[in-house]
Amino acid sequence: MRQPLDLANGDLRLRATAAARGDQPFDLLIRGGTLIDMVTGERRPADIGIVGPLIASVHAPGTRSDGRDVLDVAGAILSPGLIDTHMHVESSMVTPATYCDAVLANGVTTVVWDPHEFANVHGIPGVDYAIRATEDLPLRFVVLAPSCVPSAPGQERAGADFDAATVSGLLDRSDIGGVAEVMNMRDVIAGEPRMSSIVQAGLAAGKPVCGHARGLTGATLQAFMAAGVGSDHELTSGPDLMEKLRAGLFIELRGSHDHLLPEFVAELNRLGHLPQTLSLCTDDVFPDDLLQGGGLTDVVRRLVGYGLPPEWALQAATLNGARKLGREDLGLIAAGRRADLVIFSDLRSFAASHVVANGRIVARDGVVLRPSVAAEAGDFLHSTRLAALTADDFRIRSTGRRVRVATIDRPRFTRWGEAETTVEGGVVVPPTGSTLIAVVHRHGLGDTTPRLGFLRDWGAWRGAFATTVSHDSHNLTVFGGNPEDMAIAANAVIAAGGGMAAAAGGEVLAVLPLPVSGLVSPASLAKVAADFAALREAMDRIVDWQPPYLIFKACFGATLACNLGPHQTDLGIADIARGRVLSSPILAILSGA
Repeated sequence: MRQPLDLANGDLRLRATAAARGDQPFDLLIRGGTLIDMVTGERRPADIGIVGPLIASVHAPGTRSDGRDVLDVAGAILSPGLIDTHMHVESSMVTPATYCDAVLANGVTTVVWDPHEFANVHGIPGVDYAIRATEDLPLRFVVLAPSCVPSAPGQERAGADFDAATVSGLLDRSDIGGVAEVMNMRDVIAGEPRMSSIVQAGLAAGKPVCGHARGLTGATLQAFMAAGVGSDHELTSGPDLMEKLRAGLFIELRGSHDHLLPEFVAELNRLGHLPQTLSLCTDDVFPDDLLQGGGLTDVVRRLVGYGLPPEWALQAATLNGARKLGREDLGLIAAGRRADLVIFSDLRSFAASHVVANGRIVARDGVVLRPSVAAEAGDFLHSTRLAALTADDFRIRSTGRRVRVATIDRPRFTRWGEAETTVEGGVVVPPTGSTLIAVVHRHGLGDTTPRLGFLRDWGAWRGAFATTVSHDSHNLTVFGGNPEDMAIAANAVIAAGGGMAAAAGGEVLAVLPLPVSGLVSPASLAKVAADFAALREAMDRIVDWQPPYLIFKACFGATLACNLGPHQTDLGIADIARGRVLSSPILAILSGA
């Protein structure tokens, strides 16, 4: 990623040098704090002098008092601003401005955003919106070029299609920092021309190529890296973490799978030091979690709670993150670096008393000083192009009296299954213990006939759930135990212009409108979080979750066709490894009429 030029200003450097010598006052003097040294791991008292956006001096406590503004922090912890090395604003279901204020107030000063949700709905205008909506915000956004629009070409339809020429054109822009997570692992490993060319576009531009290496090991992992992919956040276990560290991948250890964090902490503590190639990220954060935890700060908090030394957690979230980005101006409290700082009250709660971004105090006690203004959504308010659906749309029809059908078994780590079932009145009876899933193309680029399948090991559903947040093509996806409730939930989402709805017993239990792209809401974080929490509560009444895999979050990744195993898409049941799509789950008619 290219270094910004604002700190290369000669007049700024001369002013900072004079202030460091003591020949003129600092613009801001922070005194009385305990510095966490990201290089040595020490905790030491230090005062910090800032000129404009630049740290001019880190010096012994009490040796200077000449600041135009002075901030006394009375023994609090001084850390560089936190860097989230991989995230998606859209997963928090709020606008970039709202997201900015939520995380900035908690000490996050830089995020690396893959806007592939907006891109999968809108194409290039979605990326343009990401740039426009963030360019004037106090939170630093490094925006990447989405690499997988759609995530599995030929096996699903999104709202756009990014080939290598499209990605290369984005990478030519100075406001694009690299290639976002390359998710179509199998095509990269196989040397398929489309994905190979997209990776090559990043390499040719001299910008990072970020990865998504879930389940890769041994030769497949080596091949993925040899193709040019440099990072991964899709860790599945402690041994997986260690294999990828040993392989030389830059790890973006994510907080969105909390059940894995204790295992990761144990591996790192056993290793005895923090690898330089391990940073932290959030990936996906739901709105209620964002409101309560504050984004990456919560990942740091939880890692420390699970036993990781706080100095290691902070180094991963600061200096290592800056190295990942190739940003020499970030990640360290030192003279000549950018003045992005957070002042924590302690190393357990990580409550931010003050946040400094580009030399300005932007937040106090968990609240931004000046709320950010959201960009206009414009045509993004009209992205769910669907007519109302009926219960019959969620029934699979067949001739005969008995059929054999394909099933999609297990949440998250899916596998193929088969079952025999009956046909009654021309309608296939769902196999015992199965849940219906339907995906409906909503982008106006293809057939809107729902494609249906059967999920197994998804529990006994007492209603239905519909969502336009459905990774990564974000078509309308509906889960349910009966067609009637599925139609009710789907129509509630269509009427809202996108979003989520739960229905049971013939009525809507909860709705979360997400009218901007069918992904986010212009409402406040508190409002979106409350509505999402109500939706979660409604879903707890519809299905009995079985952590860690059968959880509410599994509903949003059930259509992620680039991952191994079968996944329902708007074209049918897709399997990228086998290179096939079943338009219908019916495999054979076993007995005639």
